[in-house]
Amino acid sequence: MRVVVIGAGVGGLALAAGLVERGVQVEVHERADRLSGGGGVGLYPNGVAALNELGVKVDDLGRPIDVLETRDTKGRVTLGIDVALIGEHLGFTARTVTRRALLDRLSHHLPDGVLHFGRECTGVRLHADGTASAVFSDGTRSTGDVVVGADGAGSVVRTHLLGEEPPSMGRWASWQGLTTLDSPRAAGRVCSQTQGRQGTCGIMPAGHGLVQWWFDVRWRRGLPVTDDPVPVLRELFSSWTDPDVRSVLDQAESSDMTFAPHLNTRVQGAWGQDNTTLLGDAAHTFPPATAQGANQALEDAWALVTALSDSGARADAAWALRRYEEVRHRPAAVASVTSSLNGMQRIRLPRVPVRGLRELPANAATRWFGGYLSAVSNVLTGQRP
Repeated sequence: MRVVVIGAGVGGLALAAGLVERGVQVEVHERADRLSGGGGVGLYPNGVAALNELGVKVDDLGRPIDVLETRDTKGRVTLGIDVALIGEHLGFTARTVTRRALLDRLSHHLPDGVLHFGRECTGVRLHADGTASAVFSDGTRSTGDVVVGADGAGSVVRTHLLGEEPPSMGRWASWQGLTTLDSPRAAGRVCSQTQGRQGTCGIMPAGHGLVQWWFDVRWRRGLPVTDDPVPVLRELFSSWTDPDVRSVLDQAESSDMTFAPHLNTRVQGAWGQDNTTLLGDAAHTFPPATAQGANQALEDAWALVTALSDSGARADAAWALRRYEEVRHRPAAVASVTSSLNGMQRIRLPRVPVRGLRELPANAATRWFGGYLSAVSNVLTGQRP
């Protein structure tokens, strides 16, 4: 079997690493001229479990997460989630890693000749013999028994296969950065989210003195994006006295910040046609409210590798892709719906199916989050395609 993957992000590289581990021939085509790894990634037990199943260890990367805290604008803890307890129960430790370190780790699992840069995909063609081709801007194409679109929120493959418009913009956007921070938080294991009328500030230690931080603010399509956001954020959050938020605002520089609008697509029941499918943000783009974007891409990669490995023959590939989509649809949809409830999450825990972890001797928030991770996971619940 030969698999062509479009996109060298977290999901595309994880899929390729898992396929290579199982002896499948794979090519990864990336539009950029190098791996683009900025910012940090929160890996929760489901994402770490998926990586582990794909043969990729990350125990030495980043910083473990023991606690998730919600705080008021004065820095008082209003809600706490014992992530370490959940991880102990599930067998996988949550952690924050830099995207660059994760992409590098994944790419090191790929032999020479698998990764191809400067390859802009412009469409996909299906052939009568059951194969499919990715077509590139230079007029060349790559043909495989399977073509997977892992090309992100603005997926060309998704548009070509499903005829959908680009993802819609929500009512929130984030300014975020990954920097060293002169604060005890950089060496800790606590991730915090301070919430107030003006928005949200999140802070996650990412190892080696680095901290991933972000500010969620209300937004709407068409608003101009400033080149110098720091003064704007300092003014907007000037009344907040949470010392960690003040530390970020005092040390932040506009050159370290990137703008990320919250995007959302409806999770479809079918993600492809014949011997093609989608993975990660190409299949299900949603806001970062529950930090499941990368984790859901890793869940997809594990499920797709499992489906293709179990299909047995090239003739079964299309059936395997539909099984993969069927199994992944509901967990991805739960993650999408829950993560889209931005306003509600700034007030209280959203209502989602809670399964498992009820026996954990902890508070309701910990039980809810543990149940949420089970509800959005195939690898933790053992549900194979």
